[in-house]
Amino acid sequence: MQADAPRSCRFGRRWYLNNESWHPSVPPFGEMKCILCWCVSGETHCQRQECPPSACASPATRDNPCCAKCR
Repeated sequence: MQADAPRSCRFGRRWYLNNESWHPSVPPFGEMKCILCWCVSGETHCQRQECPPSACASPATRDNPCCAKCR
């Protein structure tokens, strides 16, 4: 293996290639669709989907389960 080759990342029991992205799976909750992780040169980075603030009293999550929107 070359020292300058892009490194893969380990997350849980899986390995991911450099620049690969995924939604993490966290037992016992399962896949976390509102969080995106990606591999950068052997380091795993994760971020929750950012949502704009809701302008109504009772927003719905029908179209996007991560972000609430007014009906």
